[in-house]
Amino acid sequence: MTDLVTARAADWCRHTRGGQVGHPEPTVRKKRLGAELRRLREEAGITAAVAGEAIDGDKTKMSRIETGRQGIRPLELKTLLDLYKVEPKLRDALLALQRQSKQKGWWSKHSDTLKPQFEERLTLESDATRIYAYQSQIVPGPLQTPRYAEAAIRGVAEKRASDDEVKSLVDLRIARQDIFDSDEAPQYLCILDESVLHRKVGGPAVAAEQLRNLIRMTTRPGIVVQVIPFGQGAYPGMDGPFTVYSYPDPMELDVVGLDYLDGGLYLEESSAVERYRSAFDHLRSAALSSRESMHVIERLAHGLENE
Repeated sequence: MTDLVTARAADWCRHTRGGQVGHPEPTVRKKRLGAELRRLREEAGITAAVAGEAIDGDKTKMSRIETGRQGIRPLELKTLLDLYKVEPKLRDALLALQRQSKQKGWWSKHSDTLKPQFEERLTLESDATRIYAYQSQIVPGPLQTPRYAEAAIRGVAEKRASDDEVKSLVDLRIARQDIFDSDEAPQYLCILDESVLHRKVGGPAVAAEQLRNLIRMTTRPGIVVQVIPFGQGAYPGMDGPFTVYSYPDPMELDVVGLDYLDGGLYLEESSAVERYRSAFDHLRSAALSSRESMHVIERLAHGLENE
């Protein structure tokens, strides 16, 4: 697992400026669109200067578009897609992504209290077709109960939050679960270290309720929870939680989300994403089957309920 630890440190350094972790500016949607446009331009053998002239700009404008630091108008996008001779399926996907990049998410009413990194997290969740999450400390937000969420929010807060602030954050966390009610609900595969199940967030009753909720959630299509038991010992990937967000064909521009004390970090480079995909495969190999995991969760929930 040394390679993944080294990669994580290297990714940290690349995304750090002046001692502060960089957050995804510009937005992930714009960066995904820009990255794909750059790939298509290079495959077509067209220079940035020529592409820029086609949309009444120059290579500097193309650089800003391809890095996501400048939006692109629909007509400009269509012009570039014509120039690059993009096939219809991918063309439609890119035009849809351009429209999405200008849309506000359901969480916009909370934007005054959200960090930019977390807004990006919500965008990633909303757009993804597959979400692979590994957690070694706490049940992931999309699987939390209201009482567990409240206890977790109060527990990690650096300063005392008002009841209204906590309620707003709990409501937001629970609202994230609406993605599972969508006609295009993502496949959600969650790997939990067994220590997560033993942590009595909110006390025994709240923790037991949360474990029961994990069992209920896995009865929904596309949601799978697996547990890495204590008996496994050390295993690849245990150095820290991460989430892989995958998107539909024909654009396989996946993103890895990492959590830190003061925010989040998002990796999009193919080499970095591939390392975390590989790490997740190792985690699945170390985990119990879904059925065995439910037996473990059931046993621990029963024990908490009898404390």
